[in-house]
Amino acid sequence: MRIFLLLLLSAGIQCATAQSHVQSRVADAGNGEPLGGAQVTSKDGSKQTLTGRDGRFRLELSPADDSIRISAVGYHTQLWSVSGVMPATLLLQPVQREIDAVVVSGTLRPMSKLESPVPVEVYTPQFFKKNPAPSIFESLQQVNGVRPQLNCSVCNTGDIHINGLEGPYTMITIDGMPIVSSLASVYGLFGIPTQLIDRVEIVKGPASGLYGAEAIGGLINIITKSPEKAPLLSGNFMMTSWQEKNLDVGIKLKPGRKTSYLLGLDYYHYGRRIDKNNDGFTDVALQHRISVFQKLSWQRKEGRKASLAARYFYEDRWGGENNWSKQFRGGDSIYGESIYTNRWELIGQYQLPLKESVNLSFSATHHNQNSFYGIVPYKGEQRIGFAQLVWDRNLGRSHSLLAGAALRYNWYDDNSTATIDTASGHNRPERYWLPGLFVQDEWKINAAHRLLTGVRIDHHPAHGLITTPRIAWKWQLAPREVLRVNAGTGFRVVSLFTEDHAALTGARAVEIREELKPEQSYNVNLNYTRSWQLNRAVFQIDASAWYSHFTNQILADYDTDPQKIIYQNINGYASSKGATLNMELSIGHRFKGMAGATMQRVMKHSRLQQGGWEHQRPVLTENWSGTWTLGYSFPAAGLTVDYTGNIYGPMRLPLLSPLDPRAANSPVWSIQNIQLSKRVVTGVELFAGVKNLLNWTPARSTAFLIARSHDPFDKQVQYDGAGQVMATPGNPYALSFDPSYVYAPNQGLRVFAGLRWQIKP
Repeated sequence: MRIFLLLLLSAGIQCATAQSHVQSRVADAGNGEPLGGAQVTSKDGSKQTLTGRDGRFRLELSPADDSIRISAVGYHTQLWSVSGVMPATLLLQPVQREIDAVVVSGTLRPMSKLESPVPVEVYTPQFFKKNPAPSIFESLQQVNGVRPQLNCSVCNTGDIHINGLEGPYTMITIDGMPIVSSLASVYGLFGIPTQLIDRVEIVKGPASGLYGAEAIGGLINIITKSPEKAPLLSGNFMMTSWQEKNLDVGIKLKPGRKTSYLLGLDYYHYGRRIDKNNDGFTDVALQHRISVFQKLSWQRKEGRKASLAARYFYEDRWGGENNWSKQFRGGDSIYGESIYTNRWELIGQYQLPLKESVNLSFSATHHNQNSFYGIVPYKGEQRIGFAQLVWDRNLGRSHSLLAGAALRYNWYDDNSTATIDTASGHNRPERYWLPGLFVQDEWKINAAHRLLTGVRIDHHPAHGLITTPRIAWKWQLAPREVLRVNAGTGFRVVSLFTEDHAALTGARAVEIREELKPEQSYNVNLNYTRSWQLNRAVFQIDASAWYSHFTNQILADYDTDPQKIIYQNINGYASSKGATLNMELSIGHRFKGMAGATMQRVMKHSRLQQGGWEHQRPVLTENWSGTWTLGYSFPAAGLTVDYTGNIYGPMRLPLLSPLDPRAANSPVWSIQNIQLSKRVVTGVELFAGVKNLLNWTPARSTAFLIARSHDPFDKQVQYDGAGQVMATPGNPYALSFDPSYVYAPNQGLRVFAGLRWQIKP
């Protein structure tokens, strides 16, 4: 008996000794290359080490440790049990590259980006972290061919341009639901919690064949994380030397065995009055905003989907003369633009309990805007309801059919000319139902060729039936080489309050010269993608060329009368054509670089009364632009350096009179940034850097940005008999107050620092 006990004790000691340390080798699961600098951590996190250049490690463990955690930049963190025999090599899976990502925006059906017949660009949170920003609006400045455009020097609101087209041509959706539109396209792009963003998908060119009105120029689909797959706790806190503060937190809970809950909070505050260009006005609007996002999902039989999400957004924003306070709101003594925004959104998805794949999606929004632009009030309210039923079915081995019905209700009211009944002079809110039917067929001709055809029919009460067909062809030239050709049409039902922010400021009078017809576009796009891999290096290119033709286009006319913004359908046509190139190079898990360039020509072609044509480039449209993102990691030290930037060619700017001394075109300008990130422990990262390294602002190239900032209420402006501004000794350039001469941010160089954290299950 004693001998048996001694043998048992000896075996236990040997077992404990065997588990007192663990050693192995870590390598890339894709190419088998060793991963140096990967972090290996014990179960409780008390002990850790780094792999050597050959990927090998040795870690001392306590008897209670039964697993280790291994993480590396650019790879998924993985757990390994140490209770049994450790493999000679532990393989880490690289984070999914963009070319392999699963996308839904192009066809409403989940598929690999490589397989999609519609070109879709995918951007992950890792991409946006390279230049952290407090809102998705600012983050999109790093996307080639996409430009956040500020529309007011005073309150700093803006919209998103794609391939040189104005903001109203861009549809922005959350989880595929068209809730960030109309009023929200100007004011609602801020405050979307970045911790809840899974990815951003961008389709350039008309997407009305699936998404209906407003997707005439492009689509930005912000896809939120699934509560089941989200980390338990994630967060980001950042502040800058301009005293901007942003806190973004995501929390995952399990209220029930089959339910998952995700809570996101975003808080931003900027309260410092800075006037570095010495015009008496704030360079950046002061902002105080909070956004709360909640998402609940249920596990159902046979994996059917069910989720419900809601967001509330509040913002108090103002800009103006430096001595303005809220007691002057709406008065004519000290100028200020004060905007209160209250907005809620509801999004739901439910897969019907049928044998067929039938999904119901719905959303509802309410947006309330209470604003003063000097003495001019703007009070707008909008309600949008949306529902969509989609049936997805495979027809044999070659055809995939997608059919759906959508219904949208739009209600809008404000105190501007947009909702005044010209016959009676009474206020008349805009309200209409917009039903639509769509169908598409994806035909897999063979292993190399796919053909997608589709059509959508919408009915507008004022414009009748509107048909938008589309066709897409994909040719798989090689396993990593694809050629795509897309063609289609788009349409947009115009709402004036989204056309141009200057229409709301009161600086110019709004004149509607005719009953506006819906715009239509015709587009063709050629896309080529190719990926090469040599040892540890991966190189990818994504090139596109496009042409879009617009009829009935409505452009805000600033040139005919400097005191007015004139809206009318163009007597002619408009066009947008160009080419874009994206390149990406990854070398191991140390270096990753992305660069993009866009060449474009956006023009309006107007037929003159006396005969002939006038060809003119719209204001705030660049002919070329470029972006870059370069990152290098030092795995052993847990350090990453990111250098990002963009550059833009000249844009035509709105002048107020022939005597206006400001430049008619902007100079070439560039915003560049650098960031250093340090991994402290697993899931915790410190970051710091400098934004706008060149300290460039528009004030460098012009004598003044805001016209007559010393007389914002035009009390000293004199007019002639025709109502035009006169040149006087006190106003030699014949100007009136106007903040629309803006094309770039007024913020110069600033230092930023912050903390990111993430706790996974």
